[in-house]
Amino acid sequence: VFVFSSTVSFASTGDGMPKESSPFINNTDHDKGNLYDGKNMALFEEEMDSNPMVSSLLNKLANYTNLTQGVKEHEEADDEEGPARSKKPVKSPALGTLIGVYLPCLQNILGVILFLRLTWIVGTAGIMESLAIVVMTCSCTMLTAISMSAIATNGVVPAGGSYYMISRSLGPEFGGAVGLCFYLGTTFAGSMYILGTIEILLTYIVPSAAIFKAEKKEDEPEALLNNMRVYGTCCLTLMSLVVFVGVKYVNKLALVFLACVILSILAIYAGVIKTAFEPPDFPICLLGNRTLQNHNFDQCLKTMKVGNVTVTTKLWSLFCDSPDFNATCNEYFTLNNVTVIQGIPGLTSGVIRDNIWGDYGPKGMLVENKHQMSEPAADTSQDIYMPYVANDITTFFTLLVGIYFPSVTGIMAGSNRSGDLRDAQKSIPIGTIMAIATTTFIYISSVILFGACIEGVVLRDKFGDSVKGNLVIGILAWPSPWVIVIGSFFSCCGAGLQSLTGAPRLLQAIARDGIVPFLQVFGHGKANGEPTWALLLTGGICEIGILIASLDAVAPILSMFFLMCYLFVNLACALQTLLCTPNWRPRFKFYHWALSFLGASLCVSLMFISSWYYALVAMLIAGCIYKYIEYRGAEKEWGDGIRGLSLNAARYALIRLEEAPPHTKNWRPQMLVLLNLESDHTVKHPRLLSFCTQLKAGKGLTIVGSVLQDQSNFQRASSMATERTKGFCHVVASSNLRDGFSHLIQTAGLGGMKHNTVLMAWPGTWKQSNDPVSWKNFIETVRETTAANQALLVAKNVDSFPTNTDRLGEGTIDVWWIVHDGGLLMLLPFLLRQHKVWRKCKMRIFTVANMDDNSIQMKKDLQMFLYHLRLDAEVEVVEMHDSDISAFTYEKTLVMEQRSQMLKQMQLSRTEREREIQSITDTSRSSIRRKNQTGASGSESDPSRQLEGTQEDEVAQLIHDRNTASHAALNDKPDTGPDRVHMTWTKDKFLSERNRNRSEVNMGVRDLFNMKPNQSNVRRMHTAVKLNEVVVNRSQGAHLVLLNMPGPPKNRSGDENYMEFLEVLLEGLNRVLLVRGGGREVITIYS
Repeated sequence: VFVFSSTVSFASTGDGMPKESSPFINNTDHDKGNLYDGKNMALFEEEMDSNPMVSSLLNKLANYTNLTQGVKEHEEADDEEGPARSKKPVKSPALGTLIGVYLPCLQNILGVILFLRLTWIVGTAGIMESLAIVVMTCSCTMLTAISMSAIATNGVVPAGGSYYMISRSLGPEFGGAVGLCFYLGTTFAGSMYILGTIEILLTYIVPSAAIFKAEKKEDEPEALLNNMRVYGTCCLTLMSLVVFVGVKYVNKLALVFLACVILSILAIYAGVIKTAFEPPDFPICLLGNRTLQNHNFDQCLKTMKVGNVTVTTKLWSLFCDSPDFNATCNEYFTLNNVTVIQGIPGLTSGVIRDNIWGDYGPKGMLVENKHQMSEPAADTSQDIYMPYVANDITTFFTLLVGIYFPSVTGIMAGSNRSGDLRDAQKSIPIGTIMAIATTTFIYISSVILFGACIEGVVLRDKFGDSVKGNLVIGILAWPSPWVIVIGSFFSCCGAGLQSLTGAPRLLQAIARDGIVPFLQVFGHGKANGEPTWALLLTGGICEIGILIASLDAVAPILSMFFLMCYLFVNLACALQTLLCTPNWRPRFKFYHWALSFLGASLCVSLMFISSWYYALVAMLIAGCIYKYIEYRGAEKEWGDGIRGLSLNAARYALIRLEEAPPHTKNWRPQMLVLLNLESDHTVKHPRLLSFCTQLKAGKGLTIVGSVLQDQSNFQRASSMATERTKGFCHVVASSNLRDGFSHLIQTAGLGGMKHNTVLMAWPGTWKQSNDPVSWKNFIETVRETTAANQALLVAKNVDSFPTNTDRLGEGTIDVWWIVHDGGLLMLLPFLLRQHKVWRKCKMRIFTVANMDDNSIQMKKDLQMFLYHLRLDAEVEVVEMHDSDISAFTYEKTLVMEQRSQMLKQMQLSRTEREREIQSITDTSRSSIRRKNQTGASGSESDPSRQLEGTQEDEVAQLIHDRNTASHAALNDKPDTGPDRVHMTWTKDKFLSERNRNRSEVNMGVRDLFNMKPNQSNVRRMHTAVKLNEVVVNRSQGAHLVLLNMPGPPKNRSGDENYMEFLEVLLEGLNRVLLVRGGGREVITIYS
């Protein structure tokens, strides 16, 4: 006997409570501490991770749950009260691969279709086609599981499972669309499980409980559907109440439901093995080769001997009008004998050869044994009233795919609960893929074994009418059919409860993300977080499926939604893999983008194979949700793959655009809008953005550029949103507007996505402003665009342009085509008329003919040119005769030049002005300081003080005479102190300087009145005056006038005259757009 003695030490935990420590137990590892007790199992200490204690395994089984994470915590939080809730220690995740992933996936995958429809699918489609269905669907889920494993191991997946994975991988739009599809699929799955529960209850357990009973055979399907609706609604209400009261009750029954599934599977395999040496006795009665429903007769005989008397049987009464031998009977009944065959011949019977291929048919087609001899009857009209087994629906291969697919869903059970797992990144891939492999084996083996054991007519008997109303898969099971009936009943109940538990939480996760605004109310619930409102909506949608009442009609609906979800899981994985996102580092390494694309292709194929119209409806629903989220502007940034895809696509497109310049056919104005800002950084001319939107109609590139002369923030995006302008913002910080606009024109855009057109406003107040900077900036911008070979649009009176909400009535857009510079003048009205603001306006084109031009021929040629350009416009040729230059033009030119000359003489440059002000101010102040330092008494008669006063007056007078800065500038100048060297001013020097400057000014004024205007300027002014008269005469009432913009003078000394010419040209016109081409053709007659 070995006695172990150990010291038990107590250490303070910080709250005054002692904590026990033991040398045998590493107390930092709570999971290990829970696996064994104290030192009694120290011998097995090193094996505890791989081989847990039996007690630990049993404890986990007792706590088994198939609910999504968060559900159990909500219930526990609801049980806790007050401060005790906060004191509850946080449990570390302790579920392994078996309990946490494998068994929940197994329970979700195996379900109602296996028990109620798989035998019918095998009988209808045959073994080969059934195997094809199983392989296709299981391959789809296996490939999806591989993609899902990669995503699930690329970080923690919270509650929401597949929705969380898709939304964080593909963005809020796809996430919301697919998340809602997955929610609808889960909800309709609840309907399917409830319908399966009621079908088992009313068909196999208590048929007498039916409320609606059919008096005639042809009324039986309708009566069954009505019973399903009534009982299904009651069952849904009951299950919803259970979920509302507390899912902890569902949680307590989870192990029971799991045990039912596993025991049922084992009973089926046991029954198959038993048929090899002792097949069960389930006789099938055939009339000719037709299968009979044996509900209402015991013996498969027409007549039988009772004692020495031959009497008719119950079967006779079903086909004849009386039990007498001379009764009138059905023709087919008379011509054919009854035969008894075994429903389950067994594995060694060779029946597998008869079940290799399928037997599809229309609704009402009788289930017949093709190998049995029969005599056909001439009249078959009464067959529907006879107790034959017949198809209740039209069967074909694609329908069976849609009905079968829900039996392979449920692969998300592990990823939905990743937060409860000890090692999610290891457990999810292994558990999910093993569960799919297990269920695939079960389905493939079941298809082969069912076809090898059960007679074909029994397999095609959906509701077991030929075997006295027994469940077909039940008659195969050992030891009793009731094992399968009861097991499948509880399995369907559990699956329905789990759907009603999981679907509201999925909807709550979507609602709390806030990407679908009208769903936000469903994000609220009880105090403990239970989604009450989401449960109500789920119950309502579930009721829709129950009112459909047919399991075969509901199954394809939820197949669509699950396939849509799996499609996007595969796309998400493929996208992340191909984009090589830096954050894409999944622990699961056995994935490839080709597998993901194959899975996605398989999902799309199965959708359209199952039901093309359901597939289109599901895609339409997902598309509408996607566009709704996009329209409402999902402002979520989750680092999704779609954003990475957009970046890669943009890079690829930019590189392609860079390879060659755009063809004339592809040319469209790519706009750079130059905005001036007010002092408070608001946009000066917001209608410029409206006009840009109308011109672009959302197509092409729009860059909104502004210049900030300080480093403050500018909220330009709000201005763009107000004017509905779609484009990019580019703000430059610069010390002056001139340099800022130059930077924008040269650097805005990237690669092939650079602007080719500049849009700006006409400086309307340039004449009223004493500062020439505004019009000089304007002219330099014109020169910049010309040098960059970019088109220029200048909008005059832009504040009177229509907004995007205005609708202009009947009117015209007048184009004055003076010179041809690429055809932009004719393209712009066409683009404007695409927008609803200008849609009702007609286009008119005016061109100017000189004396030696043939105006009639010009008009014909222009009309033909517009015809080839496919432009609808009225054409008019305006003749401008050579005339003498009027005195008005001469005088206007003279006044313009005099004004320009006067400004040049009377305005010093800014640098000279500041230097002279500084010099005079500093000299005056220095003299005053020196006089004060001599100790003068300050009397008014002191000659030095009088000289200072005189000097100050003369300084002010000199500043006024020389048109320098205001007196405020004098006061604002900093005092530089007496240390600087200044010239010494005396009264005589100052007076002589003033007189000299005055004489210079007077000489300049005399020259102004004696000057003569430049002849070149006179000619330009004459053109502006005459052209303005013509334009005003023809187009004053037009909604918009487009004019060729003459270029600026090459000699910069004539810049101000250029502004005068443009001002005269535009005088009297309201909305004008001056257009200057970029030096290339932008419109073509060729296709």
